[in-house]
Amino acid sequence: MTRWAIASEGAGAMVRAMKRFFLSISFLALLTLGSAAPAPLEAEVGQAIQSKRITIVHFWAPWCPNCKMELANQGWSSFIAANPNVDFIFLTIWSDQSGDGRALLAQHGVKPQPNVRLLAHPNPSRKSDDRVNSFLGLPLTWLPATWVFREGKLLYLVNYGELRFPMLQQLVRDAGESWDRD
Repeated sequence: MTRWAIASEGAGAMVRAMKRFFLSISFLALLTLGSAAPAPLEAEVGQAIQSKRITIVHFWAPWCPNCKMELANQGWSSFIAANPNVDFIFLTIWSDQSGDGRALLAQHGVKPQPNVRLLAHPNPSRKSDDRVNSFLGLPLTWLPATWVFREGKLLYLVNYGELRFPMLQQLVRDAGESWDRD
């Protein structure tokens, strides 16, 4: 064997070893991504929905006309007052220029209290390519969106537009029922 052939063979072995190394690193990176912990906000909401109490997660933005209509005439504040045994999470999303909306909520009687949390998503972008489009593994496609949970289970998902409070009240009643049938 010539010196060149030996050197070439050694270089080939080195290239194969480097490929195996980078494949291993890539595989480990994929494993890490797949098992990454949820973002702190999702973890907080994920823990809250585990409650035995009914939990309503309401996605909204202060610029959204339908969201404002739900607040009008004390819509949400009256609904919260009528349902003291229900937990509410108002989650502001897609609100890069309007802020977190706490002032608008307060103006309409929705304030933090033992059964009400006001949260804002850390990615406020409204740009379709950049905004949050899922939460807790569920799609977010429109505002407002209202999800009803009990014991970690999604029972109802209203993902498209302004809701009617009598309908939401019926969903809360249904969510509170025991489904154990003989």
